[in-house]
Amino acid sequence: MKVFLAKFRLYWPLTKSLQTGLLLSTGLAGFMSARCPVMHWYDFFGLALSLFMAIAGSTILNMWYDRDLDAVMNRTHHRPLADGRVTPIEALRFGLIVSVLGVGMAVAMSPLYGLAVFAGLFFDVVVYTLWLKRRTCWSIVWGGISGGMPILAGRVFGTGHIDGIGILLALAVLFWIPTHILTFSMRYHEDYQAAKIPTFPSVYGFPFTRLTIAVSSVIAALSISTAGILIGMQWGFVRLLAVLSLGLFLLAVASVFHPTERVNFGLFKYASLYMLASMILLSV
Repeated sequence: MKVFLAKFRLYWPLTKSLQTGLLLSTGLAGFMSARCPVMHWYDFFGLALSLFMAIAGSTILNMWYDRDLDAVMNRTHHRPLADGRVTPIEALRFGLIVSVLGVGMAVAMSPLYGLAVFAGLFFDVVVYTLWLKRRTCWSIVWGGISGGMPILAGRVFGTGHIDGIGILLALAVLFWIPTHILTFSMRYHEDYQAAKIPTFPSVYGFPFTRLTIAVSSVIAALSISTAGILIGMQWGFVRLLAVLSLGLFLLAVASVFHPTERVNFGLFKYASLYMLASMILLSV
């Protein structure tokens, strides 16, 4: 038992639990937007488990491939792969097993749902990480597509097909991701430069990056609000979502016209809380 707990504590950071949990919450919200109240607990449990494994598996594979980048960045050099506590072969084996189990379970539950889950993993691991991340700052677009797949997959599992609301929800996450990632890339600009990863701040400069964040925030808020109205969200929740969206927009505007480290980091934190709160509102 002690050996198992030691391995668990060692491997758990590879999943980036906070990021994985946030993406998992979008998938559950997508499902509940189509099936609320949830009538069968085993559907909900199966969705949660398969999505968690697929998201965590892709994250582990990302960390396996990017271990050389993590080793030279102050923010990430302490990660288990970067500092040698987990060997590359261990991480690769673990990531592949978890990914295959997650996708396989999803396919067994519903082929179309499984396809959406696999698409998210493919865009994240192959297109974003292996192909584009080290080549272009526009890789975040493809990373955004993979980030939008869990909520689309949840919606697909709930409805049995791809619909306009599911696409709107996926677009909301796609355009939310620049708000989250670009603020992060500005905060840790020197780290990304040390790792020679092209980012919007290094390629286009900070003013253009802040403008991109502001525009993305508006599109994300409009997409998720429209989806909420089409789902039939009660007007009290719609108004609350509008207030939350206004806060996101005001912080994004403040980062453009009054850029400070405090505003930038506040926007980064608020963007995560905004997405989590939006998913809760969509669920209830």
